[in-house]
Amino acid sequence: MSSERDFSDIITGLAKKRGFFWGPSPEIYGGSSGFYDLGPLGKLLKNRLENQIRSAFVRANFWEVECPTVSPAQVWKASGHLDGFIDPVTQCTKCGQVYRADNLIEEKAPDINIAGQSVEELSETITKIGLVCPSCKGALGPVETYNLMMRTRLGLDQEAYLRPETATSTYLLFRRFLTFFRDKLPASVFQIGKAYRNEISPRQGMLRLREFTQTEGQIFLLEKDEMEWPQFEDIKDEKLPLVTYKAQEKDNYETVMTKMADAIKKGFFQKPAYAWCVYLGYDIFRKMGFSEDKMRLRQHLPTERAHYAADAWDIEIHTDSFGWVECCGVHDRGNYDLSRHQEFSKEKLHVKVDKKPVVPEVLEIAFGIERPLFCLIDNAFRPETKERDTDWLQFPAEVAPIQVAVFPLMGKPELLDPAHEIFNEIMDSGFVSQFDVGGSIGKRYRRQDEVGTPFCVTIDYTTIEDGTVTIRDRDSMAQVRTHKDKLVDTMRKLIKGSVQFDTL
Repeated sequence: MSSERDFSDIITGLAKKRGFFWGPSPEIYGGSSGFYDLGPLGKLLKNRLENQIRSAFVRANFWEVECPTVSPAQVWKASGHLDGFIDPVTQCTKCGQVYRADNLIEEKAPDINIAGQSVEELSETITKIGLVCPSCKGALGPVETYNLMMRTRLGLDQEAYLRPETATSTYLLFRRFLTFFRDKLPASVFQIGKAYRNEISPRQGMLRLREFTQTEGQIFLLEKDEMEWPQFEDIKDEKLPLVTYKAQEKDNYETVMTKMADAIKKGFFQKPAYAWCVYLGYDIFRKMGFSEDKMRLRQHLPTERAHYAADAWDIEIHTDSFGWVECCGVHDRGNYDLSRHQEFSKEKLHVKVDKKPVVPEVLEIAFGIERPLFCLIDNAFRPETKERDTDWLQFPAEVAPIQVAVFPLMGKPELLDPAHEIFNEIMDSGFVSQFDVGGSIGKRYRRQDEVGTPFCVTIDYTTIEDGTVTIRDRDSMAQVRTHKDKLVDTMRKLIKGSVQFDTL
């Protein structure tokens, strides 16, 4: 068993023990791969991430919509999913077990670059490296294609499919968007909702699910808008860690911190509007709590891109469990989507430019939420030390599931009453807090460290005398006293990062 797999087992064990996620679900019936339950802390963490995402999109002038998760077959025929939403699979000729070929190769031979390989080339790679069935060591058959769509039925006889992403259901609203946006483009919308992919053999736990929450932002715009994008001026001097496809072709995956304006000049990005989308996606992940030394932007090789994609970059997060993990895709989709739905629906999905019908272009930022959730837990893990006798989680304060824990020193009325008052004030201020009166203060501190709570507030007999409480910092384990009347404001500044604990 590899060290990577060992660490992923540590993270999964920690997550299950402390109530982040459980599964495969339903556990009491043996579980089905690709389905997981979020526990109380996992749901809180997911809510935090969704709030950061929603806030970032709204600040960038995107409007949120919500659409059905099931659509008739003709929608998916038009979108190209019925014909093109496929994975490469290989089946053991001995035991019949089926595997996703590219994932199996990457797991067993991580040093081999198979990006963009066709099914024929994947078959050759399997033969070349002598890859056999992990279950029974039998020979693997040729790689074939497998459609990931989950099929269902509407009523008695209408064929339908669960959506594999949220984008298509968003495109179907284009005529309504034109009315809402008063026939003016660009128009920006986003959606957060469930999506389904019938993975043949889901692996890597929370990283590859059959049911997951998808977030996708879409910008409808004209070609001239793509080149004349005023918002690019705001970020032109920002630097991003880029890995271009040309560097990858030379087996160079080192990131190069590149100023956005220089990335345009060097041709890494062809369009300022698209470059701005890449930056927005990257900034969303920073706001979700990922440090820049754990992030990179990798451009798709030409052979990786969908046939309609003019460009595609992935935001990848480095984990100790699985190395670099793709968490977000930013795509220049051209006018493919609206053109296809216009053709199949016979409805006009265009705008008039110089009295001529023009189908708008689409830029997209797309990512699931469960992947960054797992990656954030992975990145936050800290092992026990001599100073701290427990493993703990160092979540950024703004996204920690529990942000403040409130402890009365003892369970006596004279301490419980002011503690409850302080707890309610913290909750009323919008922060999630936990009230804990069980066990010694030391044990309560350790419990909160284990789940990543950044601050603990203790109410003791000194509080009754002078109104001060103790704030304990998770990272340094240092403590300071402050007056309870200033507590909520102090917590707000600490959680938002506008002040540091050692400056209190």
